[in-house]
Amino acid sequence: MNTHINQYIERFENVCFDVAELNKAVDDLIKIRPFENKPPKDGLLYSNAICLNYDEKELDEWFGGNVRGKYWTKPDSSFEEMEREPYIDESRYTLFNEKLNDTYFKYVYEKINEFFEIGRCRVIKMPQRTTLSWHRDPEKRLHIAIKTNHGARMFIEHTGYHIPADGNIYVTDNTKYHTAINGGEEDRIHLVATVLGTK
Repeated sequence: MNTHINQYIERFENVCFDVAELNKAVDDLIKIRPFENKPPKDGLLYSNAICLNYDEKELDEWFGGNVRGKYWTKPDSSFEEMEREPYIDESRYTLFNEKLNDTYFKYVYEKINEFFEIGRCRVIKMPQRTTLSWHRDPEKRLHIAIKTNHGARMFIEHTGYHIPADGNIYVTDNTKYHTAINGGEEDRIHLVATVLGTK
């Protein structure tokens, strides 16, 4: 059963995760593989993302080949749509990182897979007072907010919504133009998975 938050966001009601355990899992994760905290490159701020799953052909199981993936944007006053980054075959990302088998993320990942067909599953940290570009992705996304604040919002087309850290799964239609902002003074951390289908 899903609850429609608005025309672009649904809350999935079949499962709810323990937020305290999710936060502990983030602590466990960064003890094994910290976020990189890269400075902006070419004027672009890269979100700190760590993959929980990977493709067996990857050289580095943590970062899923390309953390960003294909998207489209309208970057300037011409309003002309431009394609950025290479396409990623999300269906290849089927292997959970065994280094995380003793964390709560293992349970979360297996439970998500009971209901959804997913691609890359990442823990994404959005630093305080930052925003993403106005863009659209090839697929929808699944969000579980782990750490958030009142200034963290997702805007899809003309609507804005704060995804609460309540243990629920929120499915967002990222095939529409959207952005995320963290207008707060703490990091925003979400588990984000590419949605390829439902089961």
